Amino acid sequence: MSEAVARTPVRTAALVVGVVFLLVGTAGFIPGLTSDLDAMQFAGHHSGALLFGVFAVSVLHNAVHLAFGVWGVAASRSVRGASLFLVGGGVIYLVVWLYGLLAGGTDADVLPLNAADNWLHLGLGLGMAATGLVLARRASPNKAGADWSA
Repeated sequence: MSEAVARTPVRTAALVVGVVFLLVGTAGFIPGLTSDLDAMQFAGHHSGALLFGVFAVSVLHNAVHLAFGVWGVAASRSVRGASLFLVGGGVIYLVVWLYGLLAGGTDADVLPLNAADNWLHLGLGLGMAATGLVLARRASPNKAGADWSA
């Protein structure tokens, strides 16, 4: 693999986003970074733990962040994978944003989602999708050094 491929912006973006998700998923289990850790539940809107004192989290919510992190790091191995992670993950987070608006605080809410989570999910969804679309276009298969293999 050439240096040009290793430094493709879309792959770098996917790696950075993946690592951030891994850090956030881990932080959700660390006392001090997560308040009321003893009130954390596996799932549901009754989990009382707050990451950074702001974002509602549960074991399932943290596990989702960790899974996204693993996906992002693994996907960063190719342009196609990185693009799929950023755009697909962005779409998923936009769906989670809508889910939070519609189901937040109800019995249908399996993730603890508060207003801060909803705003973050909207920003993540738009940011990830836009980044994936813009950077993937720059790394089109016609450009030298772009590795579109799976």
